[in-house]
Amino acid sequence: MLPKIEKILYASALGAGAPCVCRYALSVARQCQARVTVLHVIEPLSTFGQSLVELHISHADSEAQHAEARSQVKINLEQELHELIRQETVEGEYDRLIEGVKVVEGQPAEQILLGAEKAGADLIIVGSHRHSAIGDALLGHTASKVTHRSKIPVLLAPIPDGYPGV
Repeated sequence: MLPKIEKILYASALGAGAPCVCRYALSVARQCQARVTVLHVIEPLSTFGQSLVELHISHADSEAQHAEARSQVKINLEQELHELIRQETVEGEYDRLIEGVKVVEGQPAEQILLGAEKAGADLIIVGSHRHSAIGDALLGHTASKVTHRSKIPVLLAPIPDGYPGV
């Protein structure tokens, strides 16, 4: 007997293919009568990026401005995620399907795995859309890490060639 899927972690990259991957997450949730936690991870500013900022702004000022900007970016991204999901659901369905929407900072693969654990997820859904010149699908770096390290099943939702914006 297959395990019941009751909780899903949908890891959103919020790129051009996000609606496609969101549809997979919502479709699986509908079929399994599961609840979805939506997670977006913001990668930390690279050392090089931080150095560029500090060339123009003092370290103390840059820390304060960076913290304020990160906070605002998180709010904006959460709003984008809510809007994306509302566009892909029918009236009344949002509250039934969506457990929560979270934007966190850190290394994407680690945060996705941690988010799945915290949510008690039975399944992780992540997009995969990288292709080589000969057409063989290549997993993106994050999708590959999540797939190899996860203790629960991972559904790789392919974003089709020619998908608008991809």
